[in-house]
Amino acid sequence: MKIYHRLICLILIISFSVLYAQTSDPSLLTLERIYKDGEFSSKSIGRIKWFDNGNGYTRLEKSKSMEGSKDIVLYNIKNGKRKILVPAERLIPADEAKPLTIADYNFSDNKKFLLIFTNTKRVWRRNTRGDYWLIRLNNWEMKKLGGKAKPSTLLFATFSPNYKNVAYVRENNLYLESLGDHKITQLTTDGSKTIINGTFDWVYEEEFSLRNGFRWSPDGKKIAYWQLDAEGVGVFNLINNTDSLYSFVIPVQYPKVGTTNSACKVGIVNVEDGKTTWCKIEGDSRNFYVARMDWADNSKEIIMQKLNRLQNTNNVLIANAFTGEVQNIFTDNDKTWVDAVDDLKWFNNGKKFTWVSESDGWKHVYLISRNGKTVELVTPGEFDVISIQRIDEKKGWLYYIASPENPTQRYLYRSRMSRKAKPQRLTPVDQSGTHDYRIAPNCKWAFHTYSSMDNPPIHELISLPNHKSVRILEDNAELKTKVNTLKRNASEFFRVDIGKGILLDGYQIKPYNFDAAKKYPVLFYVYGEPWGQTARDVWGGSTYLWHLMLAQQGYIVMSIDNRGTPSPRGRLWRKCIYRQIGILASADQADAVRVIRKWEYVDSTRIGIWGWSGGGSMSLNAIFQYPDLYHTAMAIASVPDQKYYDTIYQERYMGLPEDNVEGYKNGSPITFAHQLKGNLLLVHGTGDDNVHYQGAEALINELIKHGKHFTMMAYPNRSHGIYEGSGTTLHLRKLLTRYLFENFPVVPKEERKE
Repeated sequence: MKIYHRLICLILIISFSVLYAQTSDPSLLTLERIYKDGEFSSKSIGRIKWFDNGNGYTRLEKSKSMEGSKDIVLYNIKNGKRKILVPAERLIPADEAKPLTIADYNFSDNKKFLLIFTNTKRVWRRNTRGDYWLIRLNNWEMKKLGGKAKPSTLLFATFSPNYKNVAYVRENNLYLESLGDHKITQLTTDGSKTIINGTFDWVYEEEFSLRNGFRWSPDGKKIAYWQLDAEGVGVFNLINNTDSLYSFVIPVQYPKVGTTNSACKVGIVNVEDGKTTWCKIEGDSRNFYVARMDWADNSKEIIMQKLNRLQNTNNVLIANAFTGEVQNIFTDNDKTWVDAVDDLKWFNNGKKFTWVSESDGWKHVYLISRNGKTVELVTPGEFDVISIQRIDEKKGWLYYIASPENPTQRYLYRSRMSRKAKPQRLTPVDQSGTHDYRIAPNCKWAFHTYSSMDNPPIHELISLPNHKSVRILEDNAELKTKVNTLKRNASEFFRVDIGKGILLDGYQIKPYNFDAAKKYPVLFYVYGEPWGQTARDVWGGSTYLWHLMLAQQGYIVMSIDNRGTPSPRGRLWRKCIYRQIGILASADQADAVRVIRKWEYVDSTRIGIWGWSGGGSMSLNAIFQYPDLYHTAMAIASVPDQKYYDTIYQERYMGLPEDNVEGYKNGSPITFAHQLKGNLLLVHGTGDDNVHYQGAEALINELIKHGKHFTMMAYPNRSHGIYEGSGTTLHLRKLLTRYLFENFPVVPKEERKE
């Protein structure tokens, strides 16, 4: 017993070291090494952009002449020769001592002008508001756009295709600024807190990923733009208690399920006279969404995707830019939901466009004639096209991402546009894992990034279609060496059969000193909703390293993708969860646990689960609905009651609340809170504009009502990512780790007694 007691003491000492970085063993991970020191941060290729149709590319690189600043450097594709295109010393404004800090940059197509985006501020998720500086490359003249506008108030400054103007949004109005004399013309005048021109409200940005809300016509004479009217949309008040002596309110217009949406319309403004022609879109503008809009490969028409409120019908509309008359040319629908199509590309001189649909049971690419009467399947077969990468119209090739054999991975394929032929895989067969591409406009080259769960990303320039490496842009060699010195086993991917022919993809990370004769506690990492897939063979950064650290301490970490996750396994896989979010998914997870807990090395009495956002909700559903299966749950930024979430996301997958009362009830964790038996940790940011702290408070009340013990941590004024403020990320990870060590230890407390 004394030897065993010493072993337990050793485990506790190691665990203490993990929390407080008291180990010098380079093969063992600590929280400080992962989250504080930056020791395991991977390097990216940053703001790299194609130049001259793909014959070159530009990068931001540290300036040798101006310390702390960056040059814009041009590289020749073929020989790799490097040329400083824009030196940092050319980016010093008058009366300033230092060059501009470059958040982003864009050259005009004629390469005579450069826009620098700087001094940026956050709008919801991203820094899209800031200052723009125009640089004339022939004489290096610098001019800040916006005239006397307040700092950091411009959004989405964009060159006109005829190089005469720049358009941008400021305080919900659309503006034009001449490149010649910098005359500023206000194109819309009705912008206010509720009338939003050229950009979007919270829910459009969050759920449709829409930020820039205007599009230049190809001839540079018109601008098509969205206008949202948020009058009547409910206001949710975030309360800031810590940044001043007295608390203050941060109002956010946020439509919760079943409530009023912003009205939406699309206008085309003539830049010469400032007159707007409104598109005549039929229907109640508060009960449909214009999810995508752009010019229809000419300057006479725009194309729009109009989703009904239930989002089960996508009408493709073409509008006359002069009269506003609208024609419905194509309709895609589903008994569940349809998604907005990001991969609409014009082809054959505007006679056809590409479309992505699941109408035959798989996600495929189609060619549709301009009038919508001819629909041709381009990628037949029982596999999903994950995304279109590029169309080589000259040679007739469609480049896209797919993974027909292994849904945990991603590869580059191409297919002929003109005839049905077997897809060609371009990614080498000896490079398993996940591959991302940014293909040049001329389709001869690509920036290629590949990684696997156990291997950090490598960034390279390749030639196409032979996929030969031209040069390594960033190999993360130092990081790979550090990772390879860690005590670890290779991650293992598997499938678990939960019956009725249903196989779920998953992975497990075992302790480096794994002994099949022993019993191990298992911690599941979960997301489980249609927005994310966790069983991916891709480098997971700090989350992977944290899981590996836990495995070093003696845990097995697993993750399972239930049905309904966006895995490339066909329409039925993804959409069978319609109107039952939180119901079928948690049942699948529980069925997987019932199988896995029978594995010889799994301690069936100690199954834990954790997740963030939708994964937090799934963790709550797991421990509430299946209290005899789960020992411990940690739920971060969860949605305990689906009625508290936004219209676009929740109604897409659940329908309207009045039409699916039982679904909303039985999919919401709060309904089953009274069944809690195990350990529960709730974590939430009080400034979360996405998943409101309101839900956490409602759940706390319900748990108190039923006399349930739980642990709660609120992070003041932190948003959904809980990262703002000094030390926040490390503190959160220490909290989670400590909670596991104390409540879900590798060695059960009852076994520590002598």
